[in-house]
Amino acid sequence: MIALSLAEIAAAVDGELVRGAADTVVDGSVETDSRLVTAGSVFFALLGEETDGHRFVPSAAESGAALVITEHEAELPDGTATAQIVVADGYAALAALAHEVVARVRAGGGLEVVGITGSNGKTSTKNMLRTILQQHGETVAPEGSFNNHVGAPISMLRITHDTRYLVVEMGASGIGHIAKLVRIAEPDVGVVLKVGLAHAGEFGGIEATQRAKSEMVTDLPASATALLNVDDDRVAAMRGLTAARVVGFGTSDDADYRLSGVSTDRDGTRFTLTAPPVRSETDQQQPGGSAQVPETVDVRLAILGEHHAMNATAALAVAHRWGVPLADGAAALASMTRAERWRMELLQGGPDGVTVINDAYNASPDSTAAALRTLAQVVRPGERTIAVLGEMAELGEYSVEEHDRIGRLVVRLGIGQLVVVGRGAMPIHQAATLEGSWDGESVFIEDVDDAVHTLQEMVRPGDVVLVKSSKSAGLRFLGDRLGGVSV
Repeated sequence: MIALSLAEIAAAVDGELVRGAADTVVDGSVETDSRLVTAGSVFFALLGEETDGHRFVPSAAESGAALVITEHEAELPDGTATAQIVVADGYAALAALAHEVVARVRAGGGLEVVGITGSNGKTSTKNMLRTILQQHGETVAPEGSFNNHVGAPISMLRITHDTRYLVVEMGASGIGHIAKLVRIAEPDVGVVLKVGLAHAGEFGGIEATQRAKSEMVTDLPASATALLNVDDDRVAAMRGLTAARVVGFGTSDDADYRLSGVSTDRDGTRFTLTAPPVRSETDQQQPGGSAQVPETVDVRLAILGEHHAMNATAALAVAHRWGVPLADGAAALASMTRAERWRMELLQGGPDGVTVINDAYNASPDSTAAALRTLAQVVRPGERTIAVLGEMAELGEYSVEEHDRIGRLVVRLGIGQLVVVGRGAMPIHQAATLEGSWDGESVFIEDVDDAVHTLQEMVRPGDVVLVKSSKSAGLRFLGDRLGGVSV
């Protein structure tokens, strides 16, 4: 965190400094997990569903925390110099501190902020954008999927006065969640990737999901840019909800950033991207500016899946708006070997030349269908495809229908063998069995450990295996074991 005095922090979080000198300066990391506290850290004692962070205030102090922020006075161990600020709401205080830090760094000039949301692709797009931008200036982006009301502010608080780019992934499980994150970060660019059925059970339906995702752009000022996937009708409809300048990306003819010629195989994904010319500040100051032609670049990703072409386009578009040439962005993306751990991760270290695509961190109907299409595309003559599918969680009333649809898609794509794991995914097995005249090509297994043993006996040299499920289904480690990764 940037250096702030205890008085400045107390004012930012609307809290009372009950211990410590007001002029003491704090500049350590901000943590909500006492196990991560080191000398100089700021520890927020948050009240969670399963535990109370106030229980860990003493251990945070003993680990060298410079400051603890609590909702009531907490007793600190004797001999510690830890300061304490008491606030009414720890979560609100964390958000307020993040807003203050981002505002101060932005006021110093040079900081660009992008917020990214969507039912699918947020983390992959964030990682792609970080890969591009970090070659052009200090870039801060969350590790993993730190995208909620705690993880996103913690990521924002990592910026320094030298940070040029802040990439914020914004997830939500209900109406109003993204709006809060937008108010904290105040993005210069707000990206909406897709509105799908991921977490529809939590939101209460696809229309509610659309309203929640639109919060990314509704509060953007006219000086900001709303970058929208115009191939998605629900996202494209957000044009009328924002005062910001709207820039579209997709395969449509009216997309400002238009991708074409998308193809994928075992070596990765390829496409061509055409972008509008970005006028320089000098051009903008002159009536009419100078005539420029669109930029075109061939993009080569080592990452599997046609759906990643859209994520890459969004990342390239943001960087391009900020002055990064398309060719530079494409070269940076070519260096990525995977989008993220357990996301279309290609593993070829298994026995007997078995290839595993481990995509079992998140799963929605859209992402599962995309993964299955990729499996069908990357198979080579003489190879057998095996889809190992677990539950797609948080679909609510859509669960049976969407799992059924995936089972039928497996058959229509000509996947050679289906292994369905877990009772929540049972409709996949039932639908596949009904759709095709199969005899043993679909197997249902209730337990993950049993699935491991079954697959070890089933898999043969040259097989290509997709492992896909929500994180809660626990199949990502199964994928690792099949792919020869130590777990």
